[in-house]
Amino acid sequence: MPLIAQLLTVFLFSCLSFAARGEKLRIVTEPWAPYVYEENGKSLGLDYETTAIVFKRLGIEVDWQFLPWKRCLSMLETGQADGALDIFHSDERDATLLYPSEPLSEVEFVMFYANERPHPFRTLDDLKGLTVGTSPGYLYSKDFSESTLFTREPAPTHEANFGKLVRGRIDLLITDRRVGQHLLDELGIRDKITENPTVISRQSQFLAVRRNAGMDLLVQRFGAELKRFKREPAYAELSARYGAGPGVQAAATTTEKTVEQQESGAQ
Repeated sequence: MPLIAQLLTVFLFSCLSFAARGEKLRIVTEPWAPYVYEENGKSLGLDYETTAIVFKRLGIEVDWQFLPWKRCLSMLETGQADGALDIFHSDERDATLLYPSEPLSEVEFVMFYANERPHPFRTLDDLKGLTVGTSPGYLYSKDFSESTLFTREPAPTHEANFGKLVRGRIDLLITDRRVGQHLLDELGIRDKITENPTVISRQSQFLAVRRNAGMDLLVQRFGAELKRFKREPAYAELSARYGAGPGVQAAATTTEKTVEQQESGAQ
């Protein structure tokens, strides 16, 4: 390698070495079990544990904060956070955020309805006159967000949305399949709620960071190490523990229309 190239490489690595500067990478995220959550004071989840392992291998310390999603977005916008865990790619956010080439996981968005008030459906047109529970700070597809066929009603938390569904205050709610299934068990309402089998959309989740000096190299290193880790038996075991497949079908998600997308800027 020519001397100039060697010096440039050393300079770039020194720019992004948080450990060398005695700093921690500030990452924000919203509890989103089973991908990322806290239990008895311990941080857990498929994407959290995967990210923590990758950062440890890169020698980067992380300061984690678990906050409501809208607060996560605000912290990214104001520079109070360096990045966010489990965000969907958004073209509008490319100007401010950097995404690794390798996603962390893939989500499938579906609807849930109360057994006492069943509302099975196949297309959005079948939702005419109904009220669908949504989440504040989440970015939905244009078709879903602008449809006049049904009403969208936000709730402060995913748990609150399921509570409204059980009480009949909404007709359906939209969320990720695994997140919904996890909450059915956590809230003890599996006998009251049914998942509609129609998949509204599939989308990959990423770790994204703000476009600061040296972050482009950090993203490249993170993506490469993540891809390497996902080929190991340890990742397959981690995926199985959280009810996910051993791999992420990233290519299949890039051309699909997203009905629910966590707004970039934090998550």
